[in-house]
Amino acid sequence: MSGHVPAERDGERTESDALGEVTLPVDALWGVHTARARANFPVTGRPCGELRDLVWAYGAVKLAACRANARQGTLDPTRERAIAEACRELMSGELDGAILVDRIQGGAGTSTNMNVNEVVANRALRILGHAPGTRTVIDPLDHVNLGQSTNDTYPTALRLAVHRAIERLVPALAGLADAFEARAADFGDIVKIGRTQLQDAVPMTLGQEFGAFAETIREDGARLVEVLPHLREVNLGATAIGTGITAGVEYRRNVVTDLAEVTGYPLTAASDLIEATSDTGVFVLVSGLLKRCAVKLSKIANDLRLLASGPQAGLREITLPPVQAGSSIMPGKVNPVIPETVNQVAFLVVGADATVTMAAEAGQLQLNAFGPVIATSLLDSIDLLTRAADLFTDRCVRGIGADGQSLTARTKDSLAVATGLVPFLGYAPTAALVKEAMHGHRTLAELVLERGLLDRDRLDAALSPERLTGRGTAPL
Repeated sequence: MSGHVPAERDGERTESDALGEVTLPVDALWGVHTARARANFPVTGRPCGELRDLVWAYGAVKLAACRANARQGTLDPTRERAIAEACRELMSGELDGAILVDRIQGGAGTSTNMNVNEVVANRALRILGHAPGTRTVIDPLDHVNLGQSTNDTYPTALRLAVHRAIERLVPALAGLADAFEARAADFGDIVKIGRTQLQDAVPMTLGQEFGAFAETIREDGARLVEVLPHLREVNLGATAIGTGITAGVEYRRNVVTDLAEVTGYPLTAASDLIEATSDTGVFVLVSGLLKRCAVKLSKIANDLRLLASGPQAGLREITLPPVQAGSSIMPGKVNPVIPETVNQVAFLVVGADATVTMAAEAGQLQLNAFGPVIATSLLDSIDLLTRAADLFTDRCVRGIGADGQSLTARTKDSLAVATGLVPFLGYAPTAALVKEAMHGHRTLAELVLERGLLDRDRLDAALSPERLTGRGTAPL
């Protein structure tokens, strides 16, 4: 296969589009469309090549399209083999450095799609022994983008990327839940006072408190797993607005099946491609679940910071592992820096959810133009939460300790145990006893026994740790 070699001079080559000519480095895998996007969108300084899951997903989309086009006879075997090899390299991460366009860009992701098309085309040209830019041999649009549009490839790639990223987040959350469960088992017999509105409430065990942390994290993981099937419904084959224009009938019939084989995901084609091309509802759903996860992790971090406050003038119910010095002026001070980091990750994720919400709402008619900001918001949020969960597990939760004797003694003398007397004495009489004990510096047990309200055995049973914490039913 022969072709025209682009004009070269002094290590440069020239490419052109409808707007005119652009000079590029001679060996660059990207082309004129990427060059214009780089000039137009110097926004974040963070290229799409850093979004590993998105680049992997785009490589998968282009590989599936290559196979489907070859199957219907619109792409010859030589081009198919070269393009397919380039797509596999894109999926593996070998070409990330050539995906240069900024994450934030106008055009609904067109610049990212163009960048991918050019990189795949030029890498395929090299595989065939041709110079980058030899479009008569392999053209980024006529061959790599054959039967496609940004408007079906970008949303499909984003769904796959988010799916893949969530598959890493879920095990990270499970690991964190396991760590809390292990602490719960260690703290199972340590009785403490639960609190509502920061006031003493009723007794519980520290194990129950940590077990609740584990359960709430597992719930978030389960909800994320439930959303995955919705991400596996794609609009590939829809092309521009969902009508499938420029895509052959056989291509449309096969491309989603080919993509399923490439990715290993049980993908299905959306039942209404026009609706699916304009709809971003699944991304709003995912973003909401990420926000829920972030808020709950932040609440747990808040609880740990409060429970570990002190070490002398705070609650000091638990101890967090010291990981670094806490002050440049106060010797010996150690701060809860890992929970504080989790808090800050949560703040970012909550902000990203607002961004996704606004972007989804701003869609118009047959397309939402704001896929790029949805992509960077979701993928960054998932990555941050995954890293935060691992960090929380490894450098905080596994090393949490507790002073069981001190907590149990504090609970025994607490007036919060009075709630256990209500079924036997009534609310008002018990409240009167609490008031008297509080101001007269007497214990509840002393007052109850002195007045003959309960005998010792019944009193001990009523105030037993097992009964007070709901773990058993001592006989009365």
